[in-house]
Amino acid sequence: MIEVRILTEVSSMTDLKIEVRSKGGVAVVEPIGYINAHTAKDFETAIQRLIDQNQNNIVINCRGLAYIASAGLGAIMGYIDAIRENQGDIRMCQMNETVFNIFDVLGFTQLYSIFESEEKAIGSFSAASS
Repeated sequence: MIEVRILTEVSSMTDLKIEVRSKGGVAVVEPIGYINAHTAKDFETAIQRLIDQNQNNIVINCRGLAYIASAGLGAIMGYIDAIRENQGDIRMCQMNETVFNIFDVLGFTQLYSIFESEEKAIGSFSAASS
């Protein structure tokens, strides 16, 4: 079972809303707002809950992500080895230019698959297993 956590309206850099849902056997995490030192723990908790529930195919939909700081990037990097060891992966989608540039400058575009849409990211798990 995937828990959905919804916070109030995002209005400052200390606000983060995280929606988690399941689609086609893939967990979709949608952070809305800012992932930074103030909010990274909530983001980590959402990812850890999925891992605890053996949900190792994860899409992070970035359409509502305004900014991600090193704390958020560290959270993703901190879980990727365990997820991949369990034949899963983290895929990204719908990044805005700011978030994409952060990933690109740090070389994360070489480590993670990034897709234009959530549907393509989810579908990539089926394509990879066939």
